[in-house]
Amino acid sequence: MEESAVVQTGEKKSKGFYDYSLLFLICFLVSFGLIMIYSTSSYNALKYYSDPTLYLRRQAIFAIIGIPFMIVVSKIDYHIYMRKLPIIKVRPIFIFYLMCILLLVFVTFKGDTTNGSERWIKLGSFASLQPSELTKICVILLVAHIIYIAPKRLDHIGGFLRILLFVAPVAGLVAKENLSTALVIMALMFGMSFIASKKKLYFIAFGLAAIAAAVLLIVMVDYRSDRIDIWLNIDTNEDGYQIRQALYAIASGGMFGVGLGNSMQKLGYIPEAHNDMIFSIICEELGIFGAVAILMLFLLLIWRLCVIASNAEDLYGSMIAVGVMIHISVQVIINVAVVTNSIPSTGITLPFISYGGSSLMVLLIEMGLVLSVSNRIKRERYG
Repeated sequence: MEESAVVQTGEKKSKGFYDYSLLFLICFLVSFGLIMIYSTSSYNALKYYSDPTLYLRRQAIFAIIGIPFMIVVSKIDYHIYMRKLPIIKVRPIFIFYLMCILLLVFVTFKGDTTNGSERWIKLGSFASLQPSELTKICVILLVAHIIYIAPKRLDHIGGFLRILLFVAPVAGLVAKENLSTALVIMALMFGMSFIASKKKLYFIAFGLAAIAAAVLLIVMVDYRSDRIDIWLNIDTNEDGYQIRQALYAIASGGMFGVGLGNSMQKLGYIPEAHNDMIFSIICEELGIFGAVAILMLFLLLIWRLCVIASNAEDLYGSMIAVGVMIHISVQVIINVAVVTNSIPSTGITLPFISYGGSSLMVLLIEMGLVLSVSNRIKRERYG
């Protein structure tokens, strides 16, 4: 009966209605990210590669490919990912899930090493794939599917453990080299399940257990426990150099900043400022006013995702939008918290703005999925 309902839903004609507010916010954030990547990377790119536009061009290529790809994904009926394929009778989401596991296993043994971590698969001399980023899409679609086919099971811990059984293997493989991304994946699973469940009490017990497990993973690995010491002794620990420089950048910006392109901290003081620490340069060049404005744009983006989730055609679409909303929210909060030294340092990018082709492509695909959900909402229901 559930399967036939999915098929009938999938056969409904798309209304062709986009959430243009969301589309504008996405394009603006991507464009702003390109501007800030050029501003933060041009000095180092000129110094080391004799090409000030190197990182800008690389990111722009992913944006130019990613935005049309996002539009294509938005035109695909999102129910297709959980509809059984002909002949082999397997759902695409489970094929995607197995593919992610194979990629994570491959990168564990044959991954390209950068900064001491094996997280990438080389795709020629220009591009590389980070399977942990691709896994975020997989977890969103998979958890949304499991919740959709049996939402009432989440009222009991058995239903949640069923979801955990699928997510734990990929989160474990990611955690080996990238604990911060594994925590984002677990936050996706936990957040989506929590919102879908009518009973919340058992989530408290799981949350405490998850915190305890995270603490153990940190304490058992030297370089992770060292980050706690750096965080607590940022002024005296010599390894706290990068965070100190980020704080100097934030303090230098004042209310309205020193002006776009005029940052001093990006001139070799903050290593690879175009990556995780890009928010500190935003604060320096555009000031508190510019930083708050960007955070407000993220709030608007999250609000539009919330509107889509609330008005979605079915629970599956709603959970996809919720998953994307949690993903962006968690990454923005962690990135800003790290840059301001509110939590220990960890490698989480600022969505749409930090440099990284895999991250940008995954985010744009997720936005395409949400636009696909919005595309099937009746106009009279849309807020």
